[in-house]
Amino acid sequence: MATDTRERILDASRVLFARRGYAGTGIKQILAEADAAFASLYHFFPGGKDQLAAEAIRTSGAMYQQLVEGVLDAAPDLLTGIIDCFAGAAETLRATGYADACPIATVALEVASTDETLRQATADVFASWITALTTRIVSVGVDEATATELAISTIALLEGAFVLSRTLRSTVPMTAAGQTATEAARAVLKRAQS
Repeated sequence: MATDTRERILDASRVLFARRGYAGTGIKQILAEADAAFASLYHFFPGGKDQLAAEAIRTSGAMYQQLVEGVLDAAPDLLTGIIDCFAGAAETLRATGYADACPIATVALEVASTDETLRQATADVFASWITALTTRIVSVGVDEATATELAISTIALLEGAFVLSRTLRSTVPMTAAGQTATEAARAVLKRAQS
């Protein structure tokens, strides 16, 4: 049961931080969503909200990476996989009333200049995503420097599109970003094949 309580706290934290940010999410709110006693927070996370947030960021990032890699794995090729990732992101935004987006960006924007521990947690997640996408791009014959640039650009387009789409309550930014990412990937792949 203890592990179940810990996981409920983490699950509630992941959802609330992604939707409301770090400052906009209170401990009482997390515990109410998790149906957990106040003492359980400090039992499982002796460092309090900061420790909980860092772990929620890292586990959310890993889960989101697995989701994206699953989409890429299901596609017949890398280009189709990129198209599918942006289309899936647009559908998720639409289906959740623009509440569910990247689980990291909401907190990353908020803590980048104010909380080094959480900034580092978000940076580690983004670095992991860049490395994973770079590896995939290299595997189809693109040199590492070009693959890294494309990975960074693709992730930056996705993250920026999440912010704009949530703010504008429209999937138009996600669609536009997806088209730009697709064209960039197409150009890189064409150069690699020539």
